[in-house]
Amino acid sequence: MECFDTIVVGLGAMGSASVYQLAKRNNRVLGIDQFSVPHDYGSTHGESRIIRQAIGEGEGYVPLVLRSYELWRALEQETGQTLLTATGGLILEPEKSAVVAHGRHNFLAQTIACAKKYNIRHNILETKEIKKRFPQFILTNELGYYEYETGYLRPELCVQAQLQLAKNYGATIRLNEKVTSIIPHGNSAITVVTDRSTYTAEKLVLSAGAWLAGFLPAEYGEIFKVYRQVMHWFTIEEDARATFAPGRFPIFIWIFDKGGDFAFYGFPSLDGITLKIAGEQYSKSTSAESVDRTIGKEENALAYLNYVQDRLHGLTDACDRAATCLYTTTPDSHFVIDFYPGNDRIVIASPCSGHGFKHSAAIGEIICELVTLGKSKIPIDKFRIDRFAN
Repeated sequence: MECFDTIVVGLGAMGSASVYQLAKRNNRVLGIDQFSVPHDYGSTHGESRIIRQAIGEGEGYVPLVLRSYELWRALEQETGQTLLTATGGLILEPEKSAVVAHGRHNFLAQTIACAKKYNIRHNILETKEIKKRFPQFILTNELGYYEYETGYLRPELCVQAQLQLAKNYGATIRLNEKVTSIIPHGNSAITVVTDRSTYTAEKLVLSAGAWLAGFLPAEYGEIFKVYRQVMHWFTIEEDARATFAPGRFPIFIWIFDKGGDFAFYGFPSLDGITLKIAGEQYSKSTSAESVDRTIGKEENALAYLNYVQDRLHGLTDACDRAATCLYTTTPDSHFVIDFYPGNDRIVIASPCSGHGFKHSAAIGEIICELVTLGKSKIPIDKFRIDRFAN
C-alpha cells in the first residue's frame, strides 16, 4: 500500500492547483482523477474562462482573484506559456434592473462598488459611449462597467501546466483511475480505495466538482446541485471578423430582463472565425452521470434567438460547434471551502456556482495552507459548510 502526506481527489481547476501548491512545498501528494486530464466531462474545458478583478458576487472574492492574477502570472513565468490574456471586459445591465446573477441582486452596482474600494482601473459608460466604443453591441438603455484587466484564462492549459509542474516537484499523478471508497481512521489516517489500488494519507482533499456529492453523506451531498450549461461558437460574418478580434472586442457579461434567460456572456474571437457565447440555466438540475451531453440544432437555434439576435451585429446563426459544461451550485451561490464536518483531516473544495475558475490559482494555495497549517491567510469564513446546517 502506497502512503502519502496528502491525496487530492479530482484534478480539474481546484485539484490541479492544490496538487501543484502542495508539491511545491515538498508535500508528498497524490492526485487522482477518474479521467485523462484535462477532459470535457466536467467544468474545466471549453477554450476560455473569464477572469475579472471587481467581483459582483461579493467583495469577499476580490482578495482571491487579485491573488490569482499574481499566481497565474507567476505560473506563466515558470512555464513559459500564456495562460491569462487581458482583453478588457464590459459588464452590461439595464439601468434599472432587479435581475439576480450568481445569486446576487444589483450585480453591476456591486461590481462598481468593489472596483472603487480596491482601486481597480475601470470606466462607467453610458449607452451612447458604449455604442461609440463597441458598435458590435445593439443597445437600448444599458449601463456599462468597463474593466481594463479583465480577460480570459485557457482552462485546459492551466490544468496541464499545474499538473506538469506538480510532477516536476515530485507529485504522483494517477489518471483514468476511479475512487471507489474513502475510509477515515479517526485521528490517524485516511484510506482511499480505487479501481486499481489502495492508498493511505494523513490528509485528503475532495475537489471532485460535479462528482463531489457522491463522496458526502446525503445531508451534505444534497447541498450541491448540478446544472447543465451549454457553450456555443457562432460563425462571424466574413466582413465583420476583424471587429471581434482581441483588442477590438472585449470580454462581456450582459445581464437583462427576459424570463429565465437572464444573462449571457462572451469572448473575443480566438480563431478569427467564430465567437464563443454562453448563457446559464438553473431550472433543471442533473448529475455528472446522467447529464445529456448532446446538443441539437434546436438548442443552438434557441441560443441564437435568445442571446445573439438583436443584440450583436455581425454574427450568423450558424453554430460551428457547441459543448456542455457542468455548474455545481450551492443554495446561496457561494463556494464551500472548509474542513469536513467533524474531521479536520479532510478538506472539501467546492469553489463553484459558475464563477470559480478565475479564483482557482489562489484556492489551490488556500487548500495547501489548510492542509499544512490548518488555516489560510485569505479569510474564507463565509465559505464554511455549516452555514447550510438545518
